[in-house]
Amino acid sequence: MADVKIEKRTPERERERGISRWVEPREFAGFNPFSLMRRLSDEMDRAFASSFGLWPGGAAAETAVWSPPIETFERDNDIVVRAELPGLSKDDVKVEVTPEGLVIQGERKREHEEEREGFYRSERMYGRFHRLIPMPEGVDTEKVNAQFKDGVLEVTVPIPESMKRKRREIPIKT
Repeated sequence: MADVKIEKRTPERERERGISRWVEPREFAGFNPFSLMRRLSDEMDRAFASSFGLWPGGAAAETAVWSPPIETFERDNDIVVRAELPGLSKDDVKVEVTPEGLVIQGERKREHEEEREGFYRSERMYGRFHRLIPMPEGVDTEKVNAQFKDGVLEVTVPIPESMKRKRREIPIKT
């Protein structure tokens, strides 16, 4: 598997880029991170589609806005995020860990040329994508890993000690 470069962003760097609203991860306290991620992803998809006058899933939506499917689950004390990116290479994708969460972004380019008797046809479709997956507070950004293989990006984020589930069996009284 090929390695994907992960860059750490800070509030200071974001202010230099003109980001005015800074959301601290603790603002998400009390929420189930996976349902929050799913909801945020759905809201972003709707916002982008409606801003271009498109409906998600329509033929026109595929050419202007593309949102790759993302799967998030827990495995071996890690949060695992998988993104299906068919037709892309690791060079087409950028992964960053920010105070807001995990950012996966890139661009898909699809070109088709056809030449037959008497005609030539060329089609080009481009689509940029940007996905933000909120992460729990206290993630060690130095231990985040990303791998890209067969069109699937897999990012593993160690769960902070403060967030690990502690179990205790409760005796049942009669």
